[in-house]
Amino acid sequence: MDPFLILLHSFSSSLSDSEVSSLKFLCREKIGKRKLEAVQSGVELFIILLEQQLIASSKVSFLEKLLENIRREDLVLQLKQFVEEGEVTADDDQPDVHEKPIEVICENVGRDWRMLIRKLGLSEVKIDRIVAANPFNLHEQLFQSLREWQKWKGKDAKVINLIRALRDCNMNLVADQVEE
Repeated sequence: MDPFLILLHSFSSSLSDSEVSSLKFLCREKIGKRKLEAVQSGVELFIILLEQQLIASSKVSFLEKLLENIRREDLVLQLKQFVEEGEVTADDDQPDVHEKPIEVICENVGRDWRMLIRKLGLSEVKIDRIVAANPFNLHEQLFQSLREWQKWKGKDAKVINLIRALRDCNMNLVADQVEE
């Protein structure tokens, strides 16, 4: 899957209806009235912007301005992070971000998630960046941290490492659930 499309999808799911309306308003000069009236979600708007080549993985300035105008600095930060890291191709050797262990951990690890992520070796800077990008969503902070760990470790991101880190943090119940 295209990482840019994944990013746009995550942006869309975090946009409120009023933010989508604001984005539609800001795009009036670029997109025809009929098309804009039909747009009901961020995804639909992003599809039009992609089709009209106003945005692309290598062309994000228009999207950045839109997000700045609706005061979504968290999304601007994610976009800048995407640009800095470059396009990440989804190789077969990359672990699937939707693996069951990740879901189990996200569902069962609470406020102590930082301790777990530190045990896995992720830097404080990366943790802080993820928290800043998702300030009020504990589940998403943990999920993104685990995704970042997977990207960082690549083939070495193994379930056994997750279990060991969980046990080191005295999260034995979650470790048992992951083992199942």
